Amino acid sequence: MDGNGRWAKERGWPRLKGHEQGALNVERICEACIDEGVEFLTLYAFSTENWKRPAHEVAGLMLLLERFLSEKVAMMNRNGVRLTAIGRIADLPGPARKRLERAIGETAHNTRLTLTLALNYGGRDEIVDAVRSIAAEVGERKLDPSQISAETISNHLYTRTMPDPDLLIRTSGEMRISNFLLWQLSYTEIHVTRKLWPDFGAEDLHAAILDYASRDRRYGSSVENLPSPSNAS
Repeated sequence: MDGNGRWAKERGWPRLKGHEQGALNVERICEACIDEGVEFLTLYAFSTENWKRPAHEVAGLMLLLERFLSEKVAMMNRNGVRLTAIGRIADLPGPARKRLERAIGETAHNTRLTLTLALNYGGRDEIVDAVRSIAAEVGERKLDPSQISAETISNHLYTRTMPDPDLLIRTSGEMRISNFLLWQLSYTEIHVTRKLWPDFGAEDLHAAILDYASRDRRYGSSVENLPSPSNAS
């Protein structure tokens, strides 16, 4: 969700104002995803690298997260949105972590859209954590090293209960993956838009999905018309 800071700077406002507008946009995009039939939406909300930002900005982002979770649970329940989270959640500040856990519990019964917030998330860290978990099972003789496969690794990632993404949308014209879902994005289609995240609306989501639908997904094969996954993300 890139461009919050630039959106605020263009208006002469502090960066946190841009983050506030970005948080408000989440509801609009959730509703648009439901209208489009998207079943999984994952938002890169706070990376492990974001801790390096100025302390006042990080503190403001954590307070914004708490406020978002407090104010948007009713919206999520109204629209059938189930909230989940991936990342090193245990390292979040206590109040934010507890509010997140409460919101996850309060929306657990919803089935129309799974909204996953990537919080204190890094793709390399996720793979490191998966390797540590696998190594522990090998050490406990629960797993034979010769049996380790790509499926084994997938089953130890934060996203093990989710399908791999079909579509990655980068706002604000960024042309990099930025340490996001490094394992899962192997065959994901990428759509880049110059729209800043606070300005990214339902019509932009629809355009991205149309772009995705026009592509021939071969998954590394030369065979035409391979079936695409039944789940969208």
